[in-house]
Amino acid sequence: MSMPMTRLLLVTLLLAAARAPADEVTPDLTLHGQLTWTTQHVGEFASPYAGPNSLHPHQTRSTADATLYGGWRMGESTEAWLNLELDQGFGLDNTLGAAGFPSGEAYKVGRQRPYLRLPRAFIRHTLNTGSMDPQVEADANQFGGPRSAQRWVLTVGKFGVTDVFDASQYAHDPRHDFLNWTAIDAGSFDYAADAWGFTVGAALERYAGDWVARVGLFDLSTVPNSAHLTPGLHQFQWVAELERRLAVQGHEGKLLLTAYESRGAMGRLADALAQAALTGQPPDVASVRHYGHRLGISALAEVALSPTFGAFARAGSADGRVEAYEFTDVDRSLALGLSAAGKGWHRDGDGAGLVWMRNDLSSERTRYLAAGGLGILIGDGSLPHPGSERIAELYYALGIAPGTTLTLDLQDIRNPAYNRDRGPIRVAGLRLHAQF
Repeated sequence: MSMPMTRLLLVTLLLAAARAPADEVTPDLTLHGQLTWTTQHVGEFASPYAGPNSLHPHQTRSTADATLYGGWRMGESTEAWLNLELDQGFGLDNTLGAAGFPSGEAYKVGRQRPYLRLPRAFIRHTLNTGSMDPQVEADANQFGGPRSAQRWVLTVGKFGVTDVFDASQYAHDPRHDFLNWTAIDAGSFDYAADAWGFTVGAALERYAGDWVARVGLFDLSTVPNSAHLTPGLHQFQWVAELERRLAVQGHEGKLLLTAYESRGAMGRLADALAQAALTGQPPDVASVRHYGHRLGISALAEVALSPTFGAFARAGSADGRVEAYEFTDVDRSLALGLSAAGKGWHRDGDGAGLVWMRNDLSSERTRYLAAGGLGILIGDGSLPHPGSERIAELYYALGIAPGTTLTLDLQDIRNPAYNRDRGPIRVAGLRLHAQF
């Protein structure tokens, strides 16, 4: 571990140790924190050729992040949250080489030295319209206390679209459960975000018993996959979601249906291919961008099979005629998984999960990559033998202290970047996570 990374971890641990006990913090002010260090290794695999966005064999990369979550209860129903985060490190090949990238802890921006960011700064207002339920446990970005099953919730400011939408209790947080990008979110959900996964906007939620409806409006990046957002909703995305909570043989579950539309300057792949045919150069989608839109839809189903064991499935599809704007290069996605809590084998702090994923491209995006085009994360310079990207991930999280886990994560990636000539790639990972 490098010295800068060591200092980052030590600073976070000192902050955690210095925090006052919860009963000494005022009811209107709260502080939470987390520390996550992740390392991944790739060994030998078939790689007869490579392009600018290819994953390469024989490498080990690490990331670290430390976050402080500060909350202020502004009134009985309104709270403000500010998150400060230190980040450091790189994903494999600086987060390139697979549409289902193997680390959700790796951003599209990597740096050797720690740097400070403000990923979230938002206000949440809750209007309870029914009888109050029992206490909700306090957590990062959430005050504890009673709330109603009948309520409106408005969130405004800077946060992640997936903080509100496409949420699964089994596969949604790379600091606690699965690491692969297309396990923690629907691969086809091209949600508005900067290069770190956050945006500015508003989300309104209506909870009505077993039903929840959500709608959101968010800024897109200035250009696809950019570190900067377009202010003022000149380029934007709307997201709508309907959730139905249900019981299956006495066990809790839910169904989610999520749809989005992005509107901004984006290129159509057919136009890039037509231009390439005239110039004799590889297609460049950036040179044919015009104001347009991209649509997508996804579904999530999850159910608790027992108090300690659950299953989930995600499927999605997006417009494959237009460049992927923010997330990753997936036009159709499917994920099937299982999750188990260690309480089932008398290890309350442990957990385990297994997921299988399949990602696919449209015919237009396949031709674009075959002609030498580059996507957000992929582009081997050629694609003579395309195929579905298929990924399996298995993890075991070992509780080593209260609030602290050490996770072993193994992934098998077949046809990385949809290329049957490369791989299979086997990724071994280790993750240390602590929270207070």
